[in-house]
Formats: sequence, structure tokens, C-alpha cells
Amino acid sequence: MADVAGPLFYKRLFEIAPEVEPLFPNGDRTPQSKKLFKMLSYVVEKLDSLDEILNVVSNLAKQHLAYGVKEDHYRYVGEALLWTLERGLGENWTPNIKDAWIKCYGLLSEAMIHASKEQVA
Repeated sequence: MADVAGPLFYKRLFEIAPEVEPLFPNGDRTPQSKKLFKMLSYVVEKLDSLDEILNVVSNLAKQHLAYGVKEDHYRYVGEALLWTLERGLGENWTPNIKDAWIKCYGLLSEAMIHASKEQVA
């Protein structure tokens, strides 16, 4: 999935937020795509363990600070992710699925933003 969805995701992300492209200096996005979709798979598998997920993404957010990730970048990532999922799921992209992903990403990004702010403070 990452081999197909990853390039779509990054293409869309750089279209809507070209300022984030320099945060990915390596032209080959394959390793990053695999990490992204591995994390998404992890989240889906662990939906029953919300505290564990939030702990993992909070630690990830602290690492992202070193790369120059800013709070507003999370909005762009969410937009690109939803766009990618919609294209990937096609007719299976129902209003309920969309709402679930919006809520899920909202919760994850809020936790990451909060952890980033704590790290800086």
C-alpha cells in the first residue's frame, strides 16, 4: 500500500504545502512512505489501546521538532492523508469512514501538537 499511496500522499502534501518539502531532503520518499503507513497500520490495529497510541505519537512529535515540523504542518498532513485515503478506498470511502478518519487524525494531531508544545516549553 505504501508504494502506491505514499507517492500520492507526498505529491498532494507538497501541492498544498510546498513549504514542507524542504523537510524531506532525500528525493526518495519510499522509506518515509513506509514509516507513515506502518504508523497508520499500527493506529488501526491498536484502536482499543488509545493511551498506548497517544504515547507513541507524542514521542514521535517530539522527534519531529528536530526536523522543523511546525503546528500548522499537521493540518496539511491531515488534508493530504484524507485526500489519499479517499482516492485509495474509492467507493469504500463512505461518509462514516471519512468521519472516523477525521476524528482519528484530529485526536492524533492534537496529541502531537500538545507534545510538541510541552517539549518546547
